[in-house]
Amino acid sequence: MTEREKLLKQLSALQFASWELHLYMDTHPYDKDAMEMNRRYARRSEDLKALFESKYGPLSSVSGTGEQWLKNPWPWDIKECV
Repeated sequence: MTEREKLLKQLSALQFASWELHLYMDTHPYDKDAMEMNRRYARRSEDLKALFESKYGPLSSVSGTGEQWLKNPWPWDIKECV
């Protein structure tokens, strides 16, 4: 597994955990431990996203300046992605 794939998996796991905590807090709005855990996951997710984008480029068209999104190579042009 490449470093790029590892970062994407970690980011995906953090975003999943954050979303699940968000759903949990819909029914447990006063659970302070869950709120704090969600904040930590969200911060870690943002940090990891910034790290990924600094190394491999934007993950979406709204990341960065937008100009970077249009630059080559496209994801399917990267050998490790195919």
